[in-house]
Amino acid sequence: MKATDADSESAATPRPAEEQPACAARLPVLDASSALLTGCVHCGFCLEVCPTYQLSGDENNSPRGRLRLWRQEAEGRLEPDWWTVKYTQDCVGCLACEPACPAKVPYGEILEEVRHQHHEAGRHLPPLPLRLAAWFAARPRLFSLAALPLRILRRIGLQPHRLVFSGNPAVLESTASYAQRLMAQHRPTGPRVALLTGCLMEAVFREINFATVRVLIRNNVQVVVPVQQGCCGAMHEHLGLPAVQSLREASRDAFLGAGVDAVVANSSGCGLSTLKSLQGQLPVRDVLDFLGEIGVRANPPRATNARVYVDLPCHLVHGQKLAGIPESVLHATGYHWELAPQARDCCGSGGVYNLQQPESAQQILQK
Repeated sequence: MKATDADSESAATPRPAEEQPACAARLPVLDASSALLTGCVHCGFCLEVCPTYQLSGDENNSPRGRLRLWRQEAEGRLEPDWWTVKYTQDCVGCLACEPACPAKVPYGEILEEVRHQHHEAGRHLPPLPLRLAAWFAARPRLFSLAALPLRILRRIGLQPHRLVFSGNPAVLESTASYAQRLMAQHRPTGPRVALLTGCLMEAVFREINFATVRVLIRNNVQVVVPVQQGCCGAMHEHLGLPAVQSLREASRDAFLGAGVDAVVANSSGCGLSTLKSLQGQLPVRDVLDFLGEIGVRANPPRATNARVYVDLPCHLVHGQKLAGIPESVLHATGYHWELAPQARDCCGSGGVYNLQQPESAQQILQK
């Protein structure tokens, strides 16, 4: 049920108006973005798809409520306090509200700016472990070296509970080196693409990058892995850290100088961040969507009754605005597959949300 505009006005204000002195120190970006903030028409369609509102029933924990809080701060009608920061950080960032919004409010863009301004104003400092992770992410070689013990543990089969996922990753060889070897062996002649390896993907889940290279080359795609690409800045964006702009610029320069037809990504969050970096100067494609377009070689049916459930990441369908994963690609795996129940619903991971608020993330997943 949608709340009325009057309900949202009261619910989005954490303290009575008489206790809210005028704000002298306004956040510059909120003043500059006031036209964006006034775009919300308070219809309430976002409430039906917002995971934090569905979990808490708190208007402040909805896109409409947050937009109202940010606008009141910008106009000086609400004192900058802990509550606004809390509700800003409580957002998963799934972007399900954007396609639901008839006014086309760019909520994700506003959220990113507000988080950045909260950090710049000293109102929010991410936990030390996440700041360290972001520091390492901006230095891919150090990140990969720091993650080497995890890759070794996974390689020899020692997998501490809730620490790593199962798989058979390469321990030492980089994806760039692996791609060069396979390119020399198979010499594909089709489209030339740059693979976005990602800092976490390359450091911990490198076998997924290897598998991506194999599938692309098997389908006659030339794969280049620019070693200068570095971190895409997604983690820094979620945390509101200022390094995001310099990381995006470095990423843009690396891909524009690669001489490729497109950038392909196997991580929806990193793909979305790279879309923002390149701003239309070079196509950024989800690897499965790209394979569906060029036509993929099919595997024979698997001799198993195993059924594969497919989930659709929020940053793929809401961020990159894709309808889903092409059925031709799913059929080509040779497995029986179907969309997981509630495949389009938020899983609670949203960037670093599952690390910052694991209990809420688990509750969203269970819903």
